[in-house]
Amino acid sequence: MEGSINMSANGFLLAALFLFCFLGFSHGHIHFSSLPRSLEVTASPKPGQVLKAGVDKISVTWVLNGTVKSGSDSSYKTVEAKLCYAPVSQVDRAWRKTEDDLSKDKTCQFLIVGKPYNPANKTVQKFEWTVARDIPTGTFFVRAYAFNSAGEEVGYGQTSDNKKGTNLFQIKAITGRHISLDIASVCFSAFSVLSLSGFFLAGKRKTKKAEAPGQ
Repeated sequence: MEGSINMSANGFLLAALFLFCFLGFSHGHIHFSSLPRSLEVTASPKPGQVLKAGVDKISVTWVLNGTVKSGSDSSYKTVEAKLCYAPVSQVDRAWRKTEDDLSKDKTCQFLIVGKPYNPANKTVQKFEWTVARDIPTGTFFVRAYAFNSAGEEVGYGQTSDNKKGTNLFQIKAITGRHISLDIASVCFSAFSVLSLSGFFLAGKRKTKKAEAPGQ
């Protein structure tokens, strides 16, 4: 009888330990496939348009999708709009890889804006963003995530279709040196040439004086 009790107790402890470990590993891992597409998101770039990093601007808008049930956004606390890589710019680039587990996903690496969400405000929210200077060359779309008070993704919307193949635009990264650096480089090179010429002429004069008769 005592052995049966011990076995039951051990089984209970093992089950509790397993449940604890399962909850520990699963907590905080939100999967993209589980999120409702509850936001309508638009961005100003036209399909195929090429934007210049550090120069051009993107206007982003988002609003609650009219097809979702009333009150379904009651848990929304903040919305973040992000710049995301299109599949064509993810090929052979593991550091941009799409993962269903959002804690591992590398699709959307660039924050455009984060704003508080007001469930009572059903009007379109808008933000204008100058493409950051450190954005690399690539093909992109825009996605917005809704977060709850725990900072977990609870909804999303994006400018492209589910396969991320429509309404894509390109960004051209800043390349080469800045014009001011080029000017400074030219000036420094000219100064160096003049300095070397001056030293050379001064050396020749000293040599001639040393070789002159009666000196």
